[in-house]
Amino acid sequence: MSMYGRDPWGGPLEINTADSATDDDRSRNLQDFDRAALSRPLDETQQSWLLGPGEQKKKKYVDLGCIIVSRKIFVWTVGTILVSAFLAGFITLIVKTVPRHHRSHAPPDNYTLALHKALMFFNAQRSGPLPKHNNVSWRGNSGMRDGLSDNSVNKNLVGGFYDAGDAIKFNFPASFAMTMLSWSVIEYSAKYEAAGELNHAKELIKWGSDYLLKTFNSSADTIDKIYAQVGEGDTSKGPTPNDHYCWVRPEDIDYPRKVYECHSCSDLAGEMAAALAAASIVFKDTKTYSQKLVHGAKTLYKYAREQRGRYSAQGTDPSLFYNSTSYWDEFLWGGAWLYYATGNSTYLQLATTRGLAKHAGAFWGGPDYGVLSWDNKLAGVQVLLSRLRLFLSPGYPYEDMLGTFHNQTNIIMCSYLPVFTSFNRTKGGLIQLNHGRPQPLQYVVNAAFLATLYSDYLEAADTPGWYCGPNFYSTEVLRDFAKTQIDYILGKNPRKMSYVVGFGNHYPKHVHHRGASIPKGRIRYNCKGGWKWRDSPRPNPNTLVGAMVAGPDKHDGFHDVRSNYNYTEPTLAGNAGLVAALVALSGEKSGIDKNTIFSAVPPMFPTPPPPPAPWKP
Repeated sequence: MSMYGRDPWGGPLEINTADSATDDDRSRNLQDFDRAALSRPLDETQQSWLLGPGEQKKKKYVDLGCIIVSRKIFVWTVGTILVSAFLAGFITLIVKTVPRHHRSHAPPDNYTLALHKALMFFNAQRSGPLPKHNNVSWRGNSGMRDGLSDNSVNKNLVGGFYDAGDAIKFNFPASFAMTMLSWSVIEYSAKYEAAGELNHAKELIKWGSDYLLKTFNSSADTIDKIYAQVGEGDTSKGPTPNDHYCWVRPEDIDYPRKVYECHSCSDLAGEMAAALAAASIVFKDTKTYSQKLVHGAKTLYKYAREQRGRYSAQGTDPSLFYNSTSYWDEFLWGGAWLYYATGNSTYLQLATTRGLAKHAGAFWGGPDYGVLSWDNKLAGVQVLLSRLRLFLSPGYPYEDMLGTFHNQTNIIMCSYLPVFTSFNRTKGGLIQLNHGRPQPLQYVVNAAFLATLYSDYLEAADTPGWYCGPNFYSTEVLRDFAKTQIDYILGKNPRKMSYVVGFGNHYPKHVHHRGASIPKGRIRYNCKGGWKWRDSPRPNPNTLVGAMVAGPDKHDGFHDVRSNYNYTEPTLAGNAGLVAALVALSGEKSGIDKNTIFSAVPPMFPTPPPPPAPWKP
């Protein structure tokens, strides 16, 4: 019997049942075949087929589930990972246990070191109840009856700053000093912050501004007087106790202090308006206080414009010490600062009025052209309004005068350079901005500040320099001028003397200053009793840290003598210019804050010029 089926390869499939073996026979035959096959040696691959999973792992391969890898590679890989982890942990342990040596920052430059000291001078000049953190150990509360001891006034005028080595409070130079400090903070707040002095500087500005607000009715819109000065210095009337005749510590003053008030003082009111307006920008984030300052500045400027006159009338005490030559520059100065503080274009119109500029001397030059001081602010106005043109360019109708001021600023900067002969220099290199007269340093520091500031303005406006006639000068030339002048003051001069007290090893020890020259103790000296300290050849018992003295003469000579104020007396206005110049030069990088001063200025859309007159045949 046979069965046929389909062969999958196309032929018939025949199964012969007669020849087929039983299942037992087939099993027996397979066993014989297996024994025969196993009797031959197997190669490695064949052996791996026959080994179970456990036996494979014991040999040369490792089953990782998804792949089978060589045991040798597996061992090397795991070993490498373990060794690497151990080394990483060991290194981390060493790094964490070994003391860290932080990379030290570069030491402060001389300008930053001097800046710390120069600001301390203002602490020593404070009048009134001193704050706990004043940090001048030999000073105490003083002038606690100012304004109240004058029966004709009977007003609280406690506070403010003493001007110099005496205890007189002159509003005119003190206001200029506050304006300069505020200007420097507005432009260089980042540098003050880097030096750790921003809060200190703002605190000093507020101290001065608070006092100025006391000297007139700051809450009113219209005023008719200003208390211009507390104390008296005229000694021509005989041996009457006053702030120049007596040599006593401010804390020991027991004589009545006269108050001077003025009823037509455009120069003083204009400068005070500038000071309060500039301070309002410094404190713009403290809105209530900033608005108070702006209101006071507006009131003062209105008064200055309406009640024309100089505060230092002939024969008055102010005329002997801080005589103002005109008030036209204060009209420009106050108007410019009020424009920045308010954004009101009325003030800009006044500040760019050609007639006012002409009266202020903008077009006639003169020996003091370009010299910024407590009396003449024209150079400051020219630089301040050049800033407006460089960064905002308001166009018509201001462009005419703004362009003029910008050109005049370039001329002033040229006059500072040694290649020009506008100003002489000493053999040691100090520029003679006051033409050889005494007390030169107060003018030098102001020029150094303006030069550095204008250099930074140009750089911020992507302008590499400026022209002096056909010659082009880079901004670095201006910075070099400022550095050489400030370096002279800090000790690089023929006498190798620092004219900033406490800076360096060789500085004046006989500063013309009552508080610094009389030891603090239980002994209280009367008006004439302190004369022995005035005339003593010994160094001052108290160090007036940061005070910039009046400076050397035109031959680089200097006499460290207490009785000669032309050499050894410091002033508020002088130190304010020094602080401004130092902060401008301090740090590794140059640069100003371009925008803060424009905070109140609205967006500018230049007014087109009027159309031409209609054509007539």
